[in-house]
Amino acid sequence: MDLKSFPTKGNLIQAKNSLVLAAQGYELMDKKRNILIRELMDLVDRAKEIQGEIDSTFSRAYLALQKANIEMGIHEVALFAAAVPVDDTIKVKTRSIMGTEIPLTEHDSNTANQPVYAFSGTTRSLDEAKVEFEKVKELTIRLAMIETSAYRLALSIKKTQKRANALQNITIPRYETLVKSISNALEEKEREEFTRLKVIKQTKLKNTTKT
Repeated sequence: MDLKSFPTKGNLIQAKNSLVLAAQGYELMDKKRNILIRELMDLVDRAKEIQGEIDSTFSRAYLALQKANIEMGIHEVALFAAAVPVDDTIKVKTRSIMGTEIPLTEHDSNTANQPVYAFSGTTRSLDEAKVEFEKVKELTIRLAMIETSAYRLALSIKKTQKRANALQNITIPRYETLVKSISNALEEKEREEFTRLKVIKQTKLKNTTKT
């Protein structure tokens, strides 16, 4: 048997304190959940916007690339494309939203403006294709960061919801029932004690009267 369920004033105080803490915990979980949901909805909207930009930018990039292939030849374009260095300037850090670590990417976009091939022997369409594909890369980096953040926030929301439900449906009702049962037991004891004292008092009065 749980000792805390014994009808004593000390256990009643502990049960009431636990009930208050559980209620405060639920309020905090509920606020955290609402904040995370707002953050998630904002990320979803941003992801849709960026995805639209990527689609339109990809279309322009491929049109420019097709034009460059026609004007210069696929083999020549491939040679110039091979001259583009691997981008290793992307760095991933993290930031916290209500205890949830989400990625924060840093990328040196200045490298995109640096020439990677000689302008002699190339066409404007090749330059346009390079510019558009650089934009696609920047947008893809942002989209990857947002989608990863949204995934982590969704997991955190699920955990927070689970904890809030446990507090609301299990912990709080349990302590409410415990407080009520202890209070009723103590009240019953007080009534019994009052009745006992009353009987003792009446008995004494009778004895005093007889003497």
